[in-house]
Amino acid sequence: MLYGAHVSSSGGISKAIDRAEELGCDAVQVFTQSPRMWRPTAHAPEETSRFRARREEAGIGSVVCHALYLVNLASPDPDIHRKSVAALGATMQAASAIEADAVVFHLGSHLGAGLDEALTRIVRPLRGLLDLTDERLWLCLENCAGAGGTIGRSTDELAAVVEALERHERLGICLDSCHWWASGVDVTDHATLDEAVAELDRLVGLERLRCLHVNDAASALGSNLDRHASVGEGVMGRGLGTFLAHPAFQGLPAILETPGPEGRGPDAAEVRRLRDLHRNGVRNARRRAARRAGRSTA
Repeated sequence: MLYGAHVSSSGGISKAIDRAEELGCDAVQVFTQSPRMWRPTAHAPEETSRFRARREEAGIGSVVCHALYLVNLASPDPDIHRKSVAALGATMQAASAIEADAVVFHLGSHLGAGLDEALTRIVRPLRGLLDLTDERLWLCLENCAGAGGTIGRSTDELAAVVEALERHERLGICLDSCHWWASGVDVTDHATLDEAVAELDRLVGLERLRCLHVNDAASALGSNLDRHASVGEGVMGRGLGTFLAHPAFQGLPAILETPGPEGRGPDAAEVRRLRDLHRNGVRNARRRAARRAGRSTA
């Protein structure tokens, strides 16, 4: 597993690698522009070149770009829809320039219009955006917590988008632990998690799983509230190790998007807690497997 965090790109996008290295990361996630402004950031060629060089020096195994929060491809508002398509396209172009591995985005909300109508708005621009992917760069749908008319609250909804796009070979999935929990999947329970992963494999395919967002939750199971908590400080607690230890997730980038100390994002101590939580989760999973094997031969 590659341990990472979402970090600021303030001062130039290559600074994100410097910050990730300081945190002891193997992976990193960045915004390529302000997440709350439509205007894209123009990255100087020397900045994108330095980003690529520093990534190599720092041994960062995975780079993920997150599209801005304003993106809503499902919006019935023509102006918001147009701006969303343009913003996601700008993120894809910036991601390509820094040789990122994935662009993660939220599908948005149909605002009461319904999933079927929203799919017609989503699919056409995504076909064009997927043309911007390449052998390295994937476009990844993120599951959501399920509030209001947001799309992606269930594997069925993610699968509907994948099917509508003819199962494009570079259309991926990013799983957020907090969002899955808020949408009703208890990721701290082994049997529940196994069932949810099996459903994802059956309907979408685990080969599409490219990235994990690892966040504890500050809201109850099934609350549909997207409230992240720092690792070990939310309602999942050490149970988050069950999520991290699942066999289907090994080798993936695991990105922290947590509040961190004083709301400034993850720090080096939290990255270390992420590593420890994963290792303890794997160790506990092996013990459970050994006990089951012992019982089956008794």
